[in-house]
Amino acid sequence: MSYLGLYGRAEAERVIERSRFLGYAARTAGEEEAQAFLEEVRKSHPGATHVCYGYVADPLGNLQRFSDAGEPQGTAGLPILGAIKAQKLCESTVAVVRYFGGVKLGAGGLVRAYAGTAADVLSAAEKRSFEPCRTVRFVVAYPEVGPLLCFLEKTSAEILGREFSSEAAVSVAIRESEREALCKDAVSALFGRVRIELGATEVHPFPCP
Repeated sequence: MSYLGLYGRAEAERVIERSRFLGYAARTAGEEEAQAFLEEVRKSHPGATHVCYGYVADPLGNLQRFSDAGEPQGTAGLPILGAIKAQKLCESTVAVVRYFGGVKLGAGGLVRAYAGTAADVLSAAEKRSFEPCRTVRFVVAYPEVGPLLCFLEKTSAEILGREFSSEAAVSVAIRESEREALCKDAVSALFGRVRIELGATEVHPFPCP
């Protein structure tokens, strides 16, 4: 199973009729992380008029929550959640902080403001494809380090680390669907002068194309 999610954090701001809307987005793996992020945002803005939010807390997109935080029902939390769902993001949270500027925006204006701020911060955020992968360790003699790195640069594998002792080793994350073919190609490219050690299977955040 693979899914698209945020990677790291992002911020954005809109000013509408003197009201400030501050958007915050973060990757949150699970409801506990989502709530912790929201509490962090609240503590950063103790004088805010509203701190509204939406999040999708699981990889399947089933665990969804939102809050209008005192705004008229349906004008804040649901539009924020809608912005997340529109980009098909999982394990992602968006909070929008509002400082009231003295001019009422009306229900339609609020929906546009919260949805727009959420869209802005999601546009600013890095997204990655979280996919099943296998950690693989390629072990070679020092003369083969250059050819190994040259080979890996032409693949979709992501280098996780390098070790240098009596031998050299390069650890990478490889999509499980590509692992077998890539390992065979590595043996061929290095004329058999490589030892391949398979590691754990996990979900890895690969850069989006």
